[in-house]
Amino acid sequence: MKGRRRRGWLQATRRRGLPGGARPAEMYGVCGCCGALRPRYKRLVDNIFPEDPEDGLVKTNMEKLTFYALSAPEKLDRIGAYLSERLIRDVGRHRYGYVCIAMEALDQLLMACHCQSINLFVESFLKMVAKLLESEKPNLQILGTNSFVKFANIEEDTPSYHRSYDFFVSRFSEMCHSSHDDMEIKTKIRMSGIKGLQGVVRKTVNDELQANIWDPQHMDKIVPSLLFNLQHIEEAESRSPSPLQAPEKEKENPAELAERCLRELLGRAAFGNIKNAIKPVLIHLDNHSLWEPKVFAIRCFKIIMYSIQPQHSHLVIQQLLSHLDANSRSAATVRAGIVEVLSEAAVIAATGSVGPTVLEMFNTLLRQLRLSIDYALTGSYDGAISLGTKIIKEHEERMFQEAVIKTIGSFASTLPTYQRSEVILFIMSKVPLPSLHHPMETGKTGENRNRLTQIMLLKSLLQVSTGFQCNNMMSALPSNFLDRLLSTALMEDAEIRLFVLEILISFIDRHGNRHKFSTISTLSDISVLKLKVDKCSRQDTVFMKKHSQQLYRHIYLSCKEETNIQRHYEALYSLLALVSIELANEEVVVDLIRLVLAVQDVAQVNEENLPVYNRCALYALGAAYLNLISQLTAVPAFCQHTHEVIETRKKEAPYMLPEDVFVERPRLSQNLDGVVIELLFRQSKISEVLGGSGYNSDRLCLPYIPQLTDEDRLSKRKSIGETISLQVEVESRNSPEKEERVPAEEITYETLKKAIVDSVAVEEQERERRRQVVEKFQKAPFEEIAAHCGARASLLQSKLNQIFEITIRPPPSPSGTITAAYGQPQNHSIPVYEMKFPDLVYPMAAAT
Repeated sequence: MKGRRRRGWLQATRRRGLPGGARPAEMYGVCGCCGALRPRYKRLVDNIFPEDPEDGLVKTNMEKLTFYALSAPEKLDRIGAYLSERLIRDVGRHRYGYVCIAMEALDQLLMACHCQSINLFVESFLKMVAKLLESEKPNLQILGTNSFVKFANIEEDTPSYHRSYDFFVSRFSEMCHSSHDDMEIKTKIRMSGIKGLQGVVRKTVNDELQANIWDPQHMDKIVPSLLFNLQHIEEAESRSPSPLQAPEKEKENPAELAERCLRELLGRAAFGNIKNAIKPVLIHLDNHSLWEPKVFAIRCFKIIMYSIQPQHSHLVIQQLLSHLDANSRSAATVRAGIVEVLSEAAVIAATGSVGPTVLEMFNTLLRQLRLSIDYALTGSYDGAISLGTKIIKEHEERMFQEAVIKTIGSFASTLPTYQRSEVILFIMSKVPLPSLHHPMETGKTGENRNRLTQIMLLKSLLQVSTGFQCNNMMSALPSNFLDRLLSTALMEDAEIRLFVLEILISFIDRHGNRHKFSTISTLSDISVLKLKVDKCSRQDTVFMKKHSQQLYRHIYLSCKEETNIQRHYEALYSLLALVSIELANEEVVVDLIRLVLAVQDVAQVNEENLPVYNRCALYALGAAYLNLISQLTAVPAFCQHTHEVIETRKKEAPYMLPEDVFVERPRLSQNLDGVVIELLFRQSKISEVLGGSGYNSDRLCLPYIPQLTDEDRLSKRKSIGETISLQVEVESRNSPEKEERVPAEEITYETLKKAIVDSVAVEEQERERRRQVVEKFQKAPFEEIAAHCGARASLLQSKLNQIFEITIRPPPSPSGTITAAYGQPQNHSIPVYEMKFPDLVYPMAAAT
């Protein structure tokens, strides 16, 4: 056993180049004083260092060392350990020239050797780099960083299972935040830190065996460090002393280097790593209050959206939406900044893939819109003002609301048509309407909240509908959407009605003619407008057959509003003109002319007691539209009639033309009661001239009368019944043989009002009855409920028996009938086996 141990020790000493009989103590003594007995790898390492460090690395000896390392790769780890020992000793003795030579030798060995033993050499190398980075000397830090960057660009052939870069991430991140007194040195240190982080990312991001650089503990250091340097781009640019030095400055700019590093980092991010990369960005913007200026935040997310893969865009949108929800109680300026960033990011994401986040995004924005309205009404985030409560500034909330609406519009404009239609229906479903199925909040605060919510949502809807192009109006304005939209047109609020008109105009205008009707006028030649007119399609014809009367009715009622201003009449004129161009056939043209003539009658009769301005505006609106439609139909007699009436008005009543009414200072007449017939467009004359050109003259002769519907009552209209004359025939059915008709009863305003009040009372009674039934089933004993249900079941069965006795007749009996006690013949059903059949039946039965 002892001999075996001795032989092993002798073999080990011979491999080290020592005499076989030397003892360990003697061995170290001899090696220390006799250089020829030192190991060859140490001699080769010592020979690369010159006597004067200013002379630099001895290249010939470095080539020998490299050849030796390639020839004996098992010695590479010892070479690295010895170089590390010398470097640590030189750093301690402040011999920085030899430190640079050692690092240069290490770099060359790393570039030349790719054997399986390089992992142990890398450990020594990283140990030396860490030693340099720990130094307080900026030059040593920069030297260590440059060596690490060269190492990071090397693709290793063998994996490493135990290597850690935690120290380097922390140290490089610290260097990125350098605050050295010398500006030039501070810039170099920061750039070295950014390069080091870039090297760590390149070394680890694609190697599954390395430490996961995407872990939050690493991302929370890397991303804020890059953003910190990216944030100071203005300072770096402002220090450029002259245009001649600008290219050099650009190369030494930490902000640009940080941006390139951030783009590279995000470009390498996989699907599951996006969240860990984006969250530090949001936290950094929060901690440094960078949402309020918005410029830097928008720039950061533009870099992010253009750097990540397009299919990952919706993950960034989701992160922003979650962050907006998390900051729902933050200041309005902060929320507005997040929404602005979301707007920019969403527009970029729409060019790629937004995925399932479309409705989620709109739902979040609409929810934030409602919260902002509540904050503005209550004045605080908690719903009540108390000691310590943060007071909300109304103008800041209004700014936030406008930012949300702008974001909704900008994002919707990038969506395809089918998604845009879904968004339109989704927003419309959120608008609170006064209907049986959509109860509204009561009280003054509730009314204000309802009104503000309606206005904000209709503004959002207007943004989405602007520029909406759809060839099929049935798809653009489906029934459920059009019903809800037009029901808002009957509200008393003038601003809401104006939004509804503008939304309808946006949907109907498909050829860009809207701006040509922004001013109401009576042009003698409409060819100067250069209108784009297309033939009405079959789908549009079907749409008008289904919804035209509903649309006409709301236009008619909108014209009669006392609170209308010039913008309302301009919108009504644009709507009438666009319907005539986009959706008109001969039947639609006839109905529109009847509608405008009915509006003229409203101004003439004045049953609504409209102000003078409104009556003049209605006259002017009718003149402008009939002038337009007469030239569109190109019927000479019709054009002549409208021209004559307009010329007569110019001479005798200019206050009935748009040129005198729709101006900043309208010129009105104080007396509109005695309007002569020459100043009016006559329905009989128009029917005559259009009938001769193939139009339906019988329909033209009928005055336009809208129909009364339930939404008038539900929308709180005040005098709809006065404008509608209904004839109701009541049928009396006293006997099944004779029907007598009573004279037609005319429904007046008072009877209609009474009917509405009675129906409201009936609804209240029905609601109370339902409440009592529910309360009874909740509180009554089980026996009582069972008895009640049993009695109702018995009553139902008895009624059913009576019905069956009346309706079901038994089959006629062959044996005849029996007279009942009251003298009425009564059929009795006789069993089949007792019936007497004719003799003719028996041969047939036998044959079968």
